[in-house]
Amino acid sequence: MAVQTLTFGCRLNAYEGEVMKAEAEKAGLDNAIIINTCAVTEEAVKQAKQAVRKARRDNPAARIIVTGCAAQTEARTFGEMDEVDLVIGNDDKLRAESYKPMVFGLALNDKVQVNDIMSVRETAGHLIAGMDRRTRAFVQVQNGCDHRCTFCIIPFGRGPSRSVPMGLVVDQIKQLVGNGYREVVLTGVDITSYGPDLPGAPTLGTLVQSILRHAPDLPRLRISSIDSIEADAALYEAVTDKRLMPHLHLSLQSGDDLILKRMKRRHSRSEALEVVEKLRGLRPDMVFGADIIAGFPTETEAMFENSLRFIGEAGLSYIHAFPYSPRPGTPAARMPQVGKGVARQRAGLLRAEGEKQVAALYASRLGHTENVLMERSGVGRTEQYIPVRVAGMEAGDLDAVVITGRGADCLMGAKLRAAA
Repeated sequence: MAVQTLTFGCRLNAYEGEVMKAEAEKAGLDNAIIINTCAVTEEAVKQAKQAVRKARRDNPAARIIVTGCAAQTEARTFGEMDEVDLVIGNDDKLRAESYKPMVFGLALNDKVQVNDIMSVRETAGHLIAGMDRRTRAFVQVQNGCDHRCTFCIIPFGRGPSRSVPMGLVVDQIKQLVGNGYREVVLTGVDITSYGPDLPGAPTLGTLVQSILRHAPDLPRLRISSIDSIEADAALYEAVTDKRLMPHLHLSLQSGDDLILKRMKRRHSRSEALEVVEKLRGLRPDMVFGADIIAGFPTETEAMFENSLRFIGEAGLSYIHAFPYSPRPGTPAARMPQVGKGVARQRAGLLRAEGEKQVAALYASRLGHTENVLMERSGVGRTEQYIPVRVAGMEAGDLDAVVITGRGADCLMGAKLRAAA
């Protein structure tokens, strides 16, 4: 068995999984499983531990390596698992030397190779040839976070905010385009904080404009989750470029002002709505998603209703709603808690409201012609990230498609025939 990676969590983790596989193979590692963990919720950590045990059961002779955010924040917990051969911190996981065969078979204190992430000040631009079996590639532009939201453990797993130089990002994207990729997604932990640590202090908007200018053969550029309060003037300007996809995911977390304050978020409800309205004014076809936490400590029914109403008021189509999960070491874990059952019920209501918005979005596209990028044979996505089933198109095809109907979880389309 060669090196396998099992990734949990965010798009950045997916990108890093490809880098780790390449670096581990460069180090001569084989017969190994690298589990790239997530720490955003208690459930994510639990899933990682289950994955470790299953990997050992299914592959008794393989080396099991655990890394990622949960490995950084709970290093000794994973190190004490008999199934684990090595624990690597978030900074070291992208370096070939961390996977040299000589590092295995050590005592517990040496088995855990996790450094102080808060001392890290740079993020390298890792050039990868592409991502297996995908037509969309992720490119890391930033890592870490300088904010201290009261519910979040991620700054302690990722360290301070640091940016990849613009030239390296552009080079990476040019390489991906040369390898046949038709869409690139910019990703990071807090990508709207991009740039102040670089010479000239560029912004995310500056970076986006540079990519669009210097990679003219890239058909589609997409931005992952943004913190709306940090959106800069250059980003608003870039939104009008048709190669920047009309789909943004907001790090919203709540639609209630008091809960936002208790979360230590830096935007108000009205400010988030203003951002949505401004972006739609610049790009009428823009669609939005959002992260929303249900059952945050002290959340009353009225506060929750503010979040629920926000979905309809802002027209949020893609809702990532999850019940609050206390993370040890965070201020929110010490606040008066909402019952788990209540939090789960509220998360379900948020998802249901999001599904109504998705249904309305799908209905609005019937009869329209959409540019669809095929991810695999017969299945692709529109510019607004809507899944579409289309016969007669293969992975990597990018073409005009007429939307003819909708299925249970997607639209149905037919490739537009050229006029005779």
